Amino acid sequence: MENAHHHKKLGGSMTLPSASSPPSQELDLAIGGMTCASCSGRVERALRKVPGVEEATVNLATESARVRFAPLATQDSASIDALVRRAVRNAGYEPLTPAATEAREQQDSPWAGFAPVAVGLLLSLPLVLPMLGDLWGAHWMLPAWVQFLLATPVQFILGARFYRAGWHAVQARSGNMDLLVSIGTTAGWGLSVWLWWTAHPGHQPHLYFEASAVVVTLVLLGKWLEARAKRQTTAAIRALHGLRPEVAHWLGKGGEVDVPIAEVMVGDTLVVRPGERIPVDGTLLDGITQVDESMLTGEPLPVPKAVGDALTGGSINGEARIVLQVRAVGAETVLSRIIRLVEDAQAAKAPIQRLVDQVANVFVPVVLGIALCTLLGWWWMGVGLETALIRAVAVLVIACPCALGLATPAAIMAGTGVAAQHGILIQDAQALELAHRVDTVAFDKTGTLTVGQPTLTALEVPPDLDRAAVLRDAASLQTGSSHPLARAVVQAAQQQGLDVPAPDAVRSVPGRGSEGQVQGRSYLLGSLRWMQEQGVALGSLAARAEQLQTEGATVSALAQQTTQGWQLQALMAFGDQPKPDAQRALAQLRQRGLRTVMISGDNQPAAEAMARRLGLRPEAGEVCANVLPGDKAAQVRALQSGGHIVAMVGDGVNDAPALAAADVGMAMGNGTDVAMHAAGITLMRGDPLLVAAALDISRRTVAKIRQNLFWAFAYNVAGIPLAALGYLSPVLAGAAMALSSVCVISNALLLKRWRM
Repeated sequence: MENAHHHKKLGGSMTLPSASSPPSQELDLAIGGMTCASCSGRVERALRKVPGVEEATVNLATESARVRFAPLATQDSASIDALVRRAVRNAGYEPLTPAATEAREQQDSPWAGFAPVAVGLLLSLPLVLPMLGDLWGAHWMLPAWVQFLLATPVQFILGARFYRAGWHAVQARSGNMDLLVSIGTTAGWGLSVWLWWTAHPGHQPHLYFEASAVVVTLVLLGKWLEARAKRQTTAAIRALHGLRPEVAHWLGKGGEVDVPIAEVMVGDTLVVRPGERIPVDGTLLDGITQVDESMLTGEPLPVPKAVGDALTGGSINGEARIVLQVRAVGAETVLSRIIRLVEDAQAAKAPIQRLVDQVANVFVPVVLGIALCTLLGWWWMGVGLETALIRAVAVLVIACPCALGLATPAAIMAGTGVAAQHGILIQDAQALELAHRVDTVAFDKTGTLTVGQPTLTALEVPPDLDRAAVLRDAASLQTGSSHPLARAVVQAAQQQGLDVPAPDAVRSVPGRGSEGQVQGRSYLLGSLRWMQEQGVALGSLAARAEQLQTEGATVSALAQQTTQGWQLQALMAFGDQPKPDAQRALAQLRQRGLRTVMISGDNQPAAEAMARRLGLRPEAGEVCANVLPGDKAAQVRALQSGGHIVAMVGDGVNDAPALAAADVGMAMGNGTDVAMHAAGITLMRGDPLLVAAALDISRRTVAKIRQNLFWAFAYNVAGIPLAALGYLSPVLAGAAMALSSVCVISNALLLKRWRM
């Protein structure tokens, strides 16, 4: 996944990469007129021949191309853009402008583009009715000239698109679906005209105008149904774009002013009213509210927000008016990055698609050869040119490789779309295809399986002291500190409802702790080493302190100054807590037969203590302790060396090498950008339960790809021999061909019903 490359929506716009990224740039281009796997293959080959182009992938389902290029010294980005568009046009397809792309995407009506199909159905119906009449014993037929007048507009006006695209294919010395349809239907129409003109006066031969007209109409109907279904596969992207408000309430010197979202800058102050979408990423300056982030993270419950908390653009404000300061705008917002990641995944080509492309490259020439053999074979066997030609036409019509080209991208688009709705961002197709084969899942401990914030886990006081009073005084000393351990003490006091007084003259001692006065009493609060330096005796609590340290806790002490010197008041043990669903998540993975491993930098006793709380078994090798941050990738490679397919789950900067080294990297969305860029899958909620869900949606998506490819291949493998042997008429072949594409997309759309 080249996350360093930035790009925009389909239609040809682009942005330059940052200074730290490679010099390559990316261009996304919408393409009109592609109909099958052969078309996308031809466009791909044409784009790769453009000077400066390093890689090109064409997606039939989204009708788009992604081109990665390094501009030559004599060319700028604009000239590359022009060369790419010209290459698409020379290949026989239409490079769409951004305006045309936007218009195409905004076709929300379910009946958009149906008019040519309706005309075809009206003109073809009278041609089919006599065939239906034959079934009921009514033998009547329209005059030949009437059949000619009905079929010819369908063949040459509605079917003109097949001739244009087929001619471009011939010019490019390749084949595609349009070439097969145009040759087949023209043969049927031409045969009918020849039989009509050469018939004896007064004799009306059996004509095949209905076959050519109905096949053209059915193919148009199939393409329309296919386009309608494809709009559903891109629904996830359109829904994400719909989360962007058009206007923000800017707070200036003169009060609130409504400004277009494009004018908002970092540092601006915005007002968000109750029930409105938050326009951009920001920090809450004023107000307390709850925010619905379900469309971004899949989290169904509103998230409480107080002053200082981060707000994400696209989420919905609750019942309070709030004021925020803008942190990020445009392409740097979380929503924009999510859209970019989903678009990347849908534009990428899964490894299995390469095999399909190789088949598609030779498919049409092979079919033309089979059709010619069918024609010559039946003619040689003496059935007559008329019957031989109709059977060859049936072969041409049923063999169209539409379903083959749609099988993989349709499933990937549906799978990545539904995953995004549940807070799982699949960033590349390779991760999607590999994830279902994972047999070992390695977890970073801190921030992934644990909350990542220390809490007060034990408070030990001498028997003659009041625990609540000691905790209150310790919290008072820590109220002004931002240290994680200090915050843990204050939080513990708040949870017990203690009234914490303000301290007097508190001083921080770097690397040691804090000293100060509370209600006239002097205290020290800090590390055991500092206590030892100050001559504080642990007394009866010395053994307990040693036990807590062995268990992996960070231990501090509170001492009060008395007439006899410093006296120990309390031992405080701090430790990280498991995430609420971490144990259930690990149990789910084990139920699926997966091996789970925790990688931690803690010492062995501490790591094993946390592992047991999580339900892991250290004796079974499920804990890797004393791992330095830079050695996590080596641990992943060690797991892989045993022949395992490894998924690594992490959240920090130091996890990025391990995420990149793993077969599938999963980054927690509450972690760092570096980790998210190194991973193939991002879990937006930071919930360990999403790991099993990500593996499940991967498994189901790959199953759909395989089902689609099986049916696409099986359909052709079964259909071509049946047509060649004369068991399928061109009309039935056309109906089956149209149905196959719709079935493949409909099967992929079943993924939209997936739930965690």
